[in-house]
Amino acid sequence: MPPADLVILGAAVRTLDPARPRATAVAVAGGLIVAVGDDAEVRAHAGAGTEVVDGRGMALVPGLVDSHIHPFHGTDGTRGADLQGLRTLDEVRGALAAERARCAPGEWVLGWGLSYDAFGPGEIGTAAIGDAVGETPAYLTFFDYHSALANEPALALAGIDGPRGFEAGGAIVVDDRGAPTGELHERPAMDLVGDLVPPRTPAQRLDAYAETLRALNALGLTGAHVMIGDPALFDRIDELEARGDLTVRCVVPLLQEPGVTDAEIEPQLALRDRGGRRWRAGAAKFFIDGVIDSGTAWLFEPGPGGEGTEPYWPEPDRYAEVVARFARAGFQCATHAIGDRAVAAALDAYEAAGRHASAPHRIEHLETLRDTELARLAAEGVAASMQPLHAAGLDEPGPFNWRERLQPEQVAAGFRWNDIHRSGALLAFGSDWPVASADPRLGLAWARLRRTPGRPDRTPFHPEQAVSADQALAGYTTEAARIVGEEHLSGRIAPGLRADLTGLGADPLEAPADELPGIPTRLTVVDGEIVYRG
Repeated sequence: MPPADLVILGAAVRTLDPARPRATAVAVAGGLIVAVGDDAEVRAHAGAGTEVVDGRGMALVPGLVDSHIHPFHGTDGTRGADLQGLRTLDEVRGALAAERARCAPGEWVLGWGLSYDAFGPGEIGTAAIGDAVGETPAYLTFFDYHSALANEPALALAGIDGPRGFEAGGAIVVDDRGAPTGELHERPAMDLVGDLVPPRTPAQRLDAYAETLRALNALGLTGAHVMIGDPALFDRIDELEARGDLTVRCVVPLLQEPGVTDAEIEPQLALRDRGGRRWRAGAAKFFIDGVIDSGTAWLFEPGPGGEGTEPYWPEPDRYAEVVARFARAGFQCATHAIGDRAVAAALDAYEAAGRHASAPHRIEHLETLRDTELARLAAEGVAASMQPLHAAGLDEPGPFNWRERLQPEQVAAGFRWNDIHRSGALLAFGSDWPVASADPRLGLAWARLRRTPGRPDRTPFHPEQAVSADQALAGYTTEAARIVGEEHLSGRIAPGLRADLTGLGADPLEAPADELPGIPTRLTVVDGEIVYRG
């Protein structure tokens, strides 16, 4: 046997492989794990050209995977002022004024991560940011990427002077006089302004993608289920891989928008097996509703303000028809379904379409879930993909937009991680970055605590829905592999599997949950290549 390319010795290896749960050393060759054992066993695989890593003080786990993230679309959208975490309008205005001062003459003022709660009880509208951005066109996206705020110059450039009808769920919010407030709901409305923002050049875009992927590596991430994709993105990912910059292993579904025609679907079906060494297609992504925070989630019982009565896909029967078309062609289907009625619609569509041969169809988010649909997940072989940090803020006292948009029983049925796990359904975890932090250590902590780590004074949001340390780690490893049908390739540290590894400064199964966010990343290995050293 030729010598290994990489050998890691002296580590505390948590394999998640029942055949050998613990080890101290791992050997890698040709992108695969070739040996797992004690130092003496594995050292024998080293040769003159082998890179040997001293793993003392390192806890090595299977490569952490984010099962719902937007590294490419998110990179395109995270330009300008970072408004994450700003909870008052004064803070938002200050950040926008600083961004305006930084911009060159004629450059748009951009911002991302805006919170609905920053507006308090007041109306969301362009008047709230007018003084900060002046007459410069401004376009801000809310943290969930389902709404945006444009100022009057930007609205004028887009020719928006009143309400419009959209084929898919979207809205230009207007005041009592019919004048636009600047708030835009969902992509059809948002893109009227967003598409006017001057884009990066192709080279700048690839460089920005590479920078994002390296930042994810620094968090310990080795894989990503990229939840918005299209044929043009496939080409860009190929370019990244050719440059040696695809440092995160990616599964990239094809996004299907309402209104997609059979003629548009047909050429996409031929892309099912498209991919490279570190990425692949093979999935289709759908949105059946919006989000609770803007009142666009689809609910069985409307929210207190009467919101939540309409799906994003205007004709759910057509949604189910398109799902079946892709499923019959061998695609795994993933549906964004946040409201309880949306979850039911996704389950109905999957039941009619039939199961995938090697990977479960999946539902993304499931933020409020009735017992009826909970029972169907495991029974019908449908997986849940959820994001622990989407519950962030629910441990805070006082008004909170997510709570205010739902009926009390829907709040009580929120983020049912433990119930889903106990039902026997597959549960994988992710972040939805840039909606929330991509740091898996934060996600692991929230999954276990249901409150802000390091804040024991906070009241956990329905603590009975917390999961154990083992279950949380599985959500980023073994279950992340199972949800895309790759449990025979990854998710454990065992000979013959992919050499995707994450080295942390402490064992995530032994460290207190409150301490997880402070644990350093020591090493990230993708496909046998060291892509990050801490």
